Amino acid sequence: MDLSRYDGLRALVRANFSETTQRLVDQALEYAAGKLEGVCRYDGTPMLDHAAAVAAIVISEVGLGRSSTVSTILHDVVRLAHKQLPAEEFLTLTEEIRSRFGEQVVGITMGLANISELKLKASKEQADNFRDLIVSYSEDPRVILIKLADRLEVMRSLEMFPREKWRKKSWESMNLYAQIAHKLGLYEIKSELEDIALKYLEPKDYEHITTKLEESADERRAFIARFLVPITERLDRSGLKYHVKSRTKSIFSIWSKMHKQHVPFEGVYDIFAIRIIIDCPEEEEKRLCWTVYSVVTDFYTPNPNRMRDWISIPKSNGYESLHTTVSAEGRWVEVQIRTERMDAVAERGIAAHWRYKGVKQGAQTSEQWLSRLRELMEDTTHSLAQRFDAKPASGEIFVFTPNGDLRKLPEGATLLDFAFDIHTNLGATCSGGKVNQRAVSIREPLHNGDIVEILTQKNQTPKADWLSFVVTPKARNKIKSYLREEQAKHMRMGREELERKLKNWKMALTMDEAVAYLARHFKVRTGTEIYALIATQKLDFGTIKELLTRHLSGEADEERRAAAAEIERRKAASAQNSGKETAAASQDALVIDDDISKIQYKLAKCCNPIKGDEVFGFVTINSGITIHRTDCPNARRMRENYPYRVIEARWRQSAEGAFRVTIRIVAADTTGMTNHITEVITRDLKLNIRSINFAPAPNGCIAGTVAVEVPGTGVVDTLVHHIMRIKGVQRAFRIN
Repeated sequence: MDLSRYDGLRALVRANFSETTQRLVDQALEYAAGKLEGVCRYDGTPMLDHAAAVAAIVISEVGLGRSSTVSTILHDVVRLAHKQLPAEEFLTLTEEIRSRFGEQVVGITMGLANISELKLKASKEQADNFRDLIVSYSEDPRVILIKLADRLEVMRSLEMFPREKWRKKSWESMNLYAQIAHKLGLYEIKSELEDIALKYLEPKDYEHITTKLEESADERRAFIARFLVPITERLDRSGLKYHVKSRTKSIFSIWSKMHKQHVPFEGVYDIFAIRIIIDCPEEEEKRLCWTVYSVVTDFYTPNPNRMRDWISIPKSNGYESLHTTVSAEGRWVEVQIRTERMDAVAERGIAAHWRYKGVKQGAQTSEQWLSRLRELMEDTTHSLAQRFDAKPASGEIFVFTPNGDLRKLPEGATLLDFAFDIHTNLGATCSGGKVNQRAVSIREPLHNGDIVEILTQKNQTPKADWLSFVVTPKARNKIKSYLREEQAKHMRMGREELERKLKNWKMALTMDEAVAYLARHFKVRTGTEIYALIATQKLDFGTIKELLTRHLSGEADEERRAAAAEIERRKAASAQNSGKETAAASQDALVIDDDISKIQYKLAKCCNPIKGDEVFGFVTINSGITIHRTDCPNARRMRENYPYRVIEARWRQSAEGAFRVTIRIVAADTTGMTNHITEVITRDLKLNIRSINFAPAPNGCIAGTVAVEVPGTGVVDTLVHHIMRIKGVQRAFRIN
C-alpha cells in the first residue's frame, strides 16, 4: 500500500517514537486500509483519513503514546465491524488484531466502539448522566482521551456532515465532551470544541462576536504593547528568563459572559489576558511567580477581589497559575503569571505530558474518576501503554428507556428497580419487561447501556417477596408503603365483614366483646390481627360462629370441667399402674383407621385434617375425640389450656378413604378459566369435585374455592402445582 497519503502522520510518529513504533504504525495503517477499502466519509474521502487525523491530534495535542496511536488508527475498523459483522466474525477480527497489535489495542478500540454506539439524547437535564455513562465505558483512561480527540476532528470537519447532524453533534460537543476536556485540563480542546459548537448552534451570535474581535484587534495589540513596556524593562533588568503571550478570550467564553451578565460585546472587559511565562527550575517556581507579581503591581493598581492564587492551591484539574486583574488606561487587564511547566499543562492538558501508572478500584462517580486520573499522571519513565485494571464509576450503571432517556441506578439494580425509578405506578404494576429486545422477569439484573422496556398488567400489585431482590431505596420504600396500605385495607375489610356477620347471626354480644374473645382464643395481641385473618381468609366465619356460639352457651366452661374430671381419672389410672407408664402412653395413642369402631372420633371442621397431615386428638365432652391438625388455629390454645385432654394420634399406613379439601384460587378473569380448572382436576388428575364457587374480584380477576376429594396430602400438593401451571392463575392454596 502507498502510505504517502499519510506522510504527515508518519512524520509526526518519527519525531516522537522509536523505529519499532514507526513500523507498528505503518502496519496498522496498511491493515486499516485493507479493512476499510471502499468505505468513505461524507465528502468522499477515505474513512482512514479520519483515523489518521485523530491519531495526529492524539500525538501532538493530547500527548499519548504508541498503543493509543495504533488504537486510534484501528478504531473505525472495530467500530464498523462491531456494528455490521455477526458475533463469530467479529470475534475472529478482534483475535486477529490482538495477535498482531496486542491486548491493549483491542481493549481501547472496544471501549471506543461502545461509546460510539451510545444514542445520546440532547437534554440538559441528563447531561451529567450522559457524561458519567461515557466515562463508565472508559475502563482504560486512554479511551476517553482518544474519544475527545475523535470528537475534535469531527467538529473540525463538521461541514461535510449532513445538516441534520450539525446541531446534535454540536450540542454533544458543548455539553458533554467539552466538559470532560475541562475536567482533564485539556483547555485548548475544550475551547475549540465550544467555539465550533457555538458556530453551528448560534451562528448569528458567533458571527457578531467574530466581527467585533476582528474590528478591535489592532486597538488591542497597540494597548498591549503600551501596557507591557514598563513591565518588560524591569524584568529584563532583573535577568529573568521569560516570554509574554497575549490570549484573546474564546468566542464561547465571551458569548457566555454576555448572556450571563446581560451586556453587549463592549461590556465584556476581560476580552484578553496577558500571560507572563517564566523559564525556571521547579523549586524556584513559586518565588519567581510572586516576584513577577510584585513587578506588575508596582506599575498598575490591582483589584484585590480578582486575585487568584492557584499556585499555592492548584485547581482540582491540576491547573496552576497566578492571576491578577489590574487597572490601566481606565480599563481592567487580566495578567496571568506561570512557569513553562504550568503553561504546558494549562495549554495541552496533563495527559499530554505525564505518564500512566496503576490504578486501584474504588471511584464512585465520573468526577472522582477524572480526579483520580489526574492524580495518577506523573512524570515517570513508565510506558504510556501500561494497562489499567480499574472500572470507573463502580457502583453505578446507566440504562436507557426505549425513548433514549438515560437513568442512573446502583450496580445490581433489577428491572423492577428501573420501573420504580421511572414512576411508582409503573413499578407497582410491573409484570416483566424486555432488555435489549429480550423478554425477562422483574428480577432480571441490569447492566451498563441496556435498553429497558417495562411491561405491566392492570391486576398486578406489589408483593412482599419483591423486597428480597430490589436494591434501590425508592423501590423498597414504595413496596413497603403499598404493603402497609394493603394491610390497613384488609383490616377494614375484615372488620366490616365481621360486623355484617354478627348482625346476621343476631348474637347477644357486642362487636368489641366478640373481637376480644377471638383475640384471647387465638392468642393474638390486638383485634386488628383478627380482622387481617378474616380478610385474608385464614379464619373462616364457620369457625368464628362455632366459637362464639360455644362461648355464649357456656359449653366452653362445661368442657373445662369435663377435662378436669378426665385428668383426675387418668391420674388415678396412672397411680394404679405406675410401672407401666410407657405402655399406657402407647395405648393412649390413637390410630385412626376406617376399621376402628370402638372409639368415637370425628375430624375437626376448623382445620379439616386429611391423611398425611400431622394430627393429634382432643377429648371433648359429648363428641368423643376430635382430630385436629397440629397447625390448626386452635391447636396452640388447646395444648396450653388443656394439655391433659390432648392425646397422640397418627394415620395408619393402610388407611384408605376420600378426604375433602378446599382450594382457594385467584386467577385472571379470562374466557374459559373455570373450564380449564375443572379439566385439570377431573380429566388430568382423576379427582372428584364436590363444589365449585367463583365470583368477580378486583383488578380484573375472579376468586373462589373448589372442594375436591383426595386420598391424602401428597395429592393436594400435586393438585395445587397443576392448578398454578394454568395460564392466568395467580394464586392457589389449600385453606382447610
